[in-house]
Amino acid sequence: MSPIAKRKRTKFSIPSKYLLLLLTFACILLMAVTFFTDYSATPLNKLVGYVIVPFQNGVSRIGAWISVRVDELGELRVVLQENQELKQKVDELTVQNTQLQQDKYELNNLRELYKLDEQYSGYEKVGARIIARDSGNWFHSFIINKGSDDGLAMDMNVIAGGGLVGRIVDIGTNWSKVNAIINDNSNVSGMVLASSDILMVKGSLELMADGVIGFEQLTDSADKVQVGDKVVTSNISDKYLPSILIGYITEINPDSNNITKSGKITPAVDFEHLEEVLVITKTKQQIAD
Repeated sequence: MSPIAKRKRTKFSIPSKYLLLLLTFACILLMAVTFFTDYSATPLNKLVGYVIVPFQNGVSRIGAWISVRVDELGELRVVLQENQELKQKVDELTVQNTQLQQDKYELNNLRELYKLDEQYSGYEKVGARIIARDSGNWFHSFIINKGSDDGLAMDMNVIAGGGLVGRIVDIGTNWSKVNAIINDNSNVSGMVLASSDILMVKGSLELMADGVIGFEQLTDSADKVQVGDKVVTSNISDKYLPSILIGYITEINPDSNNITKSGKITPAVDFEHLEEVLVITKTKQQIAD
């Protein structure tokens, strides 16, 4: 048995690009025929109505669509260019705004230092910038960018903001280390301005978590001292010049001996945000001599 192999019928197909060319040629031919003949009088009018007109409408729609897309593309390019220019302008304005804010901040700091300089006009002072500090949330011990070459010396008092910051405890030719009154090892002889009562201000980083430091040894038998009273450095301090504002009493408690009192003081200086300070160029010892 010799089976007869059936051949698969191959489909005849015309590539789409050739088909499009053929249709285009046919339409052009029909348009030429109608142009050179009487369109309304020939049988071709129906053929033209069914073939040429829809084709022309299609071409017209495609041309209109392409024209709209080209216009939109041009507009998009313009918008993208404008958007890029706006982004660049925003970046420039952001930089300018940041610089203006920085200038404003520095100006405010200088104004505060100027007011402080006027407040303690009886003392010669040197301005300095903080360049380093010990770890922690507070400026309890830090380095400034001025030293012995700038006329500074050990135990010179440092002020900022509203009042006393601390004193110089170590020094080099172009730097000085400042120990702040909030430090645990700091003791400052103070005086209640309203009553002239003497007390001892003690630094405490633990208390500074609540924004205060402590005081003790207050003798106030007449109960004149009140919450809110100013505390300044006293005349009997061996390291600090007199009448420099330390802070304000926020709490008063009688001691167990029923003779003295202790409590808390809110410092006049913001020890969380310090950048520039003033150093008084005379020590207590120099003034006493």
